[in-house]
Amino acid sequence: MSEKLLPPREASRRLGIHYVTLKRWIYSGKIRAVRTPTGRWMIPQSEIEGIISGKAEVKEVRAIIYARVSSSDQKSELERQIQYLAQYCLAKGYKVIDVLSDVASGLKANRTGLLKLFNYIVNRQVDVVVVTYKDRLTRFGFEYLEYFFKQFGVRIEVVDGEEPKDVYQELVEDLIAIVTSFAGKLYGMRSHKKKQLVQGFRKLLEEVERNG
Repeated sequence: MSEKLLPPREASRRLGIHYVTLKRWIYSGKIRAVRTPTGRWMIPQSEIEGIISGKAEVKEVRAIIYARVSSSDQKSELERQIQYLAQYCLAKGYKVIDVLSDVASGLKANRTGLLKLFNYIVNRQVDVVVVTYKDRLTRFGFEYLEYFFKQFGVRIEVVDGEEPKDVYQELVEDLIAIVTSFAGKLYGMRSHKKKQLVQGFRKLLEEVERNG
């Protein structure tokens, strides 16, 4: 016999909590819920009875906020990211255990905040990592990080799917850094050919921006 499922409003009434609070519990994973084929959330009766009787504890979701900017003159943007993500976590009912940030390129692997985040993950001290955009964690290879995190039961929540237009300049700088490094290895860091290649790439990007 299948388990009885209750609609959210009935479940919140039995638990003695506000309907909005129950929705936060569902979305943050604090309470087990089942989604029907029509997309409606339903709460197993045993879950409600367990919480009421004290046999089942509401799961606490541990979150880490991670923010990043590429240069020190973007400190105000860094603070904006942190405040925005803090409000997001509050709305979701997450317990923020740390706020990590870096002022560095998304291409840089040995960022202090990022390495500290890895320590939290491998020690299983976090459930979710919250960022504004994918490239805040890494400019390239986001899928690899996502896979790595999942091995420790950690998910990444990207709050805003599409990057703002002002991120374009940061992307340009990262692309130039990649080309500079590649040209340096190919021709030598002080080579005239290396300088020509980088300058040519800069002009190409400027042309793309003008015609964009």
